[in-house]
Amino acid sequence: MSERRPAPTVGQVVLGKRLQELREAAGLKREEAARVLHVAPATVRRMEMAEVSLKIPYLQVLLEAYGVPEAEAAAFVTLAEDANKPGWWQRFHDVLPDWFSLFVSLEGAARMIRSYEPHFVPGLLQTEEYARAVLDSGTIGQTTPESIERHVSLRIARQRLLDGPNPPHLWVIMDETVLRRPVSIRGEVMREQLDKLLEYAERDRVTLQVAEFADGPHPGTYAPFSLFRFAEPELPDLVVTEYLTGALYLDSRAEVSAHLEVLDHMTTHAASAERTKKLLRECRENF
Repeated sequence: MSERRPAPTVGQVVLGKRLQELREAAGLKREEAARVLHVAPATVRRMEMAEVSLKIPYLQVLLEAYGVPEAEAAAFVTLAEDANKPGWWQRFHDVLPDWFSLFVSLEGAARMIRSYEPHFVPGLLQTEEYARAVLDSGTIGQTTPESIERHVSLRIARQRLLDGPNPPHLWVIMDETVLRRPVSIRGEVMREQLDKLLEYAERDRVTLQVAEFADGPHPGTYAPFSLFRFAEPELPDLVVTEYLTGALYLDSRAEVSAHLEVLDHMTTHAASAERTKKLLRECRENF
């Protein structure tokens, strides 16, 4: 049986979808593909759903059965070998829950990330002290000081994504609550955080907007969520919405479209990027 992994990489998700498309183009059902491998149909389903690693010997047999040309099959196998390699975040496995491992993988592969955050500054934009204060408040449950420091290190490591040669476009809408609610009794924590937001607001690949109190309720008030868009045509837009103990990964066209519509509505009604900078400076003066 194929080996289970804690969470799939984006590469495994893309290749799993592609493997399903190749099977369907060959006119084979999962049961027929399973007979080729002498395994249960559930094993083929798990490969296509990226619930397990793509075992190379299985993959080679399937690609031949699907009539994939030799050169294309060799390229597919090379991609699978790369996709099966653990991501950099796996070194944080001691504090990284399975559901969030996929989230970090999506961050690294996306060409655009659009998020709504009603409570806190998004992790990709947090200072160390802000992150430490948020985590110390119990947002990840009961943890030891050592565990909190590991979580802080993970958040800072994730931020290298925005400093790379080809960063994704990060487009964040934050509720005004994020700016008004202090996370620490030390005013410098919020001042430094607002300074960092102002710094990021000047970057070409970062767009920040604030949903102001004065604008009243809006359709995104239910929970924080992020929409990921990828360069790979095999991978459609994906929405991740968080709850207390985990997250939901939504890829159906109806659900993604609903969240995209909400984001577009909020973008139109939220403070512009320029007004957001003004709000950030005003809030900084109050801490």
